[in-house]
Amino acid sequence: PARAGGPAGGGVGSKAKAVGGAELDTPGRVALFTIGISYMALILFLPAANVFYQAFRNGVGPFVENVTDPDFLHAVKMTFLMAGIAVPINTVWGVAAALLIARNEFRGKATLLSLLDLPFSVSPVVAGMMLVLLYGRTGVFGPALAAAGVRVLYAAPGMVLATLFVTLPYVCRELVPVLEAQDLAEEEAARTLGATDWNVFWHITLPSIKWGLLYGMVLTNARAVGEFGAVAVVSGNIIGRTQTLTLFVESAYKEYNTDGAFAAAVLLSLLAFATLYVKDRLEREHGDEI
Repeated sequence: PARAGGPAGGGVGSKAKAVGGAELDTPGRVALFTIGISYMALILFLPAANVFYQAFRNGVGPFVENVTDPDFLHAVKMTFLMAGIAVPINTVWGVAAALLIARNEFRGKATLLSLLDLPFSVSPVVAGMMLVLLYGRTGVFGPALAAAGVRVLYAAPGMVLATLFVTLPYVCRELVPVLEAQDLAEEEAARTLGATDWNVFWHITLPSIKWGLLYGMVLTNARAVGEFGAVAVVSGNIIGRTQTLTLFVESAYKEYNTDGAFAAAVLLSLLAFATLYVKDRLEREHGDEI
């Protein structure tokens, strides 16, 4: 009895707690913890804190003045416009592509998956140059578009195409493993009872993948809001016309409008924190469904 529930049992529990809890009871662990926190402080915490300090160092008044500037507001409008177009389009495409990939075996499936990851591996600047070669004045489609009076580069359509490219994989990549792990018994039973494919998708498939879908949409939105390289190449970075918030930060800083640049950086940071909060909540509450 003494060994089972007495001091010996307590000793085993204490040892397990020390190992499982990873208590900082040795110099090596303390040093590792210190190095980790110091590195994160230098790379992450201090730069982020400095952005807010620089934005508000002259008080709230200059900050409000910067965020109400017409060029700033137009950059905000363009940022949300790009995200508002890219997220729905790539959500619909991502669901369709994920269903095709997860529910079917076909020749070239591995190649399709590799191509799907292309936006992850290709530099955004290279993606922008690809669009220039396609839709530029001397590009593949450029002359025909110019003859039809359609302007793609240095206008909203080119920015939308760039944003669509860089955000393409997120929804699909999140849904493929969810769909592959899904039990198809309910869908098959519904079809046996006469349900159409659309009814099966809307009432059975979609509810079962909704959290994975929402997670993919959150990542897509975060990428769309923070995109710089591809949009910079195709937009021309025209103040008051084709600037997003990320482009506004760069141009304002180059023009020595540091207050405006840091004000835009604060807004982008707040959007990033909001995205991380939603992402963390989804992972905590529905991690097994994502």
